[in-house]
Amino acid sequence: MTRIRSAKASDAAAITALWNAMIRDTLATFTTIEKTVPEIVDLIRTRAGAFWIAEAPQIKGFATFGSFRSGPGYAATVEHTVIVAPSAHRSGTGTALMDVLETGAAAKGAHVLVAGISSANPNAMAFHAARGFVETARMPEVGRKADQWLDLILMQKTVSAA
Repeated sequence: MTRIRSAKASDAAAITALWNAMIRDTLATFTTIEKTVPEIVDLIRTRAGAFWIAEAPQIKGFATFGSFRSGPGYAATVEHTVIVAPSAHRSGTGTALMDVLETGAAAKGAHVLVAGISSANPNAMAFHAARGFVETARMPEVGRKADQWLDLILMQKTVSAA
């Protein structure tokens, strides 16, 4: 059974391994710069109450959110990251993480969640659409990785009534 809980510093190595596999092996993110364990420890610390893991019993995925853009006018808009191990795809892990993330974001004052999705990741687009996210922008060929131009799709969902 998968359990969702707040991330802690001792989870950083497993989170880093999941994140770096996605960076190295997919076009789901445009970056090629891998994360380090100290970076993830710091991210967990700075995003206290906004970083969760799924374990069953090992870590199968994580979800977090942070600022969408700087400046006070964007304070109620957050961008999120959800990464699930390939072995846990279609197991409900992503859904469980998103349930906690959406509730947690609203509880911390977020009004809108934004997903920045690579055009090479149609499964993420379908996942978000099934959760009520709508495509609000498509930025053609703004990303480049593995000698390919990639579109950035922005999807968003309102998570608070205020």
